Amino acid sequence: MTSHYFEAQPTAAHRPGQVRVVLPDVYLELETDSGVFSPGRLDPGTRLLLEEAPPPPAEGDLLDLGCGYGPVACVLARRSPAARVWAIDVNERALGLTARNAARAGLANVRTATPDDPGVPGELAAIWSNPPIRIGKAALHDLLRGWLARLRPGGHACLVVGKNLGSDSLQSWLTGSGWPATRVAVRSGYRLLRIDRPEHHDLSAERTLVTPR
Repeated sequence: MTSHYFEAQPTAAHRPGQVRVVLPDVYLELETDSGVFSPGRLDPGTRLLLEEAPPPPAEGDLLDLGCGYGPVACVLARRSPAARVWAIDVNERALGLTARNAARAGLANVRTATPDDPGVPGELAAIWSNPPIRIGKAALHDLLRGWLARLRPGGHACLVVGKNLGSDSLQSWLTGSGWPATRVAVRSGYRLLRIDRPEHHDLSAERTLVTPR
């Protein structure tokens, strides 16, 4: 049976490894394993997000949606030490890796959680994500609607999506759904989108649509 990185308990045999995250302002050595997203390298989409997204808020609750082994969460935590970073995934193996990687790097401001964890705040300062496109369009739309509804006034989200995986159609859908998405960077077939919470946006119906990864 094929194991997917968006399963709660991946069945892939363990194959421990290491990925180095080398950025102008951050250096991390992260433990990886099979059964999580891109375990062999920092994938180019995530690198684009980490290199080109605007600086994260210095304080507040920040979300890494679909954290994998934790490169985004750990970079957010290093760049915003006064913020609290929530690393969210349904994959238990991924959550374990993220927790160990954050602890090894001395990043005490990282919290790991499943999407339905009641401890995750209802209001977020920012969301950064290389979202799980392969869960399917309908599930992805539900996922994004629910989490974007948690952005506080003035909050923003940064999403990176491959062009061949539907970045342009996702941008159109976001904008058409009342979440204007701006393309801020393009590289190697990936698009980095920024979504700012509109000042007037009816979030009441969307807050119930948080779908697990």
